[in-house]
Amino acid sequence: MSDLFGSDAYAPREIAQRIETVGVAKARMATLPLLMLGVLAGAFIGLGSLAFLLVKADASLGFATSQWLGGLVFSIGLLLVVVAGAELFTGNNLLALAWADGQIGTREVLRNWVLVCGANFVGAAGLAVLVYLSGHTGAHGGAVAQQVVKVALAKQALPWQEALFRGVLCNVLVCLAVWMAMAGRSVIDKAVAIVPPVATFVAAGFEHSIANMYFFPLAMMVQASDAALAAHPVTWAGLGLNLLPVIAGNLLGGSVLVGLTYHLIYRRHAPD
Repeated sequence: MSDLFGSDAYAPREIAQRIETVGVAKARMATLPLLMLGVLAGAFIGLGSLAFLLVKADASLGFATSQWLGGLVFSIGLLLVVVAGAELFTGNNLLALAWADGQIGTREVLRNWVLVCGANFVGAAGLAVLVYLSGHTGAHGGAVAQQVVKVALAKQALPWQEALFRGVLCNVLVCLAVWMAMAGRSVIDKAVAIVPPVATFVAAGFEHSIANMYFFPLAMMVQASDAALAAHPVTWAGLGLNLLPVIAGNLLGGSVLVGLTYHLIYRRHAPD
């Protein structure tokens, strides 16, 4: 049955092959479209982060309700990346499959990760600037502004080892979401595959490096314009100290615990 008219999900072994094929294309994409798609992905994850903050700013919700509802709305970010098309650093950690099978080289993988991660930062921080200029953080009597500062300060205060392992667990779930989305043949299939694992990592409080590239710049702009929220400053140094272990954890979780694990299971002894 053809992809156009098929309805059955791809089997895990077929997903591994598709991830490899896509990985080769991503690793060899021309620089300009790669950067542009990376900027879009950063902005898309920023939109999910925006939606998350709206939920968290509602103090009437209980802890579990706000965490799970925040996770559900955050998933719009990865849905946009997968369905609309964009290049996301955390999802691209799955290039490890094509690398382990010898389809692409180490230099190609590192080029993709560095360029995409940098472009994601431009997209996420750029969206934060637009959101700040729009006055959105004043919503709900300024509760959104208060919440983004609270979120950024909590992330800034994380011990490095907690940030590392929260990054690991986050990207295990993100890459499993991408993996399962590759099993689907329709937008509905992909949405059903993406939302549960993404909602789970957000509800659990795990760390997504690209989302943090939205939270921190927005919090710093809010504090710069409101002295009442600047008693405990969010800083660029705080962002750097968060991103270093979180990016390392995202890489470990996505490329090793998901990518290389599935390579060993489905591709290591696969026929040519």
